[in-house]
Amino acid sequence: MSVWEEHDEVIMKKKLPIVGQIVRSKIYNTYWRVMEKREIWQHTANSPQSGKGALLPTIYLAFWKIQKGVMPGVGKILGYTYTLFDNTFESNWEIVEETD
Repeated sequence: MSVWEEHDEVIMKKKLPIVGQIVRSKIYNTYWRVMEKREIWQHTANSPQSGKGALLPTIYLAFWKIQKGVMPGVGKILGYTYTLFDNTFESNWEIVEETD
């Protein structure tokens, strides 16, 4: 499996949104637009597969809080990383349809 396939696997298996899609925070019921996606490597001391230190393929997503009258990219921006071995996206976010 190539490096790019490993990152694609994270995106597909975790059903992560693409840049431009809108997501809803399940905790605060606020809407956010995905502004950036990066493929990075995250160091872990205990790999879920080997139990030893390893680098895991990770997807970084930056979210911009949608607010009326505020231009895209201005205001609150959050960034989170996602690997195959966590469920934080599914627990905290829901992909929604485009809204105006």
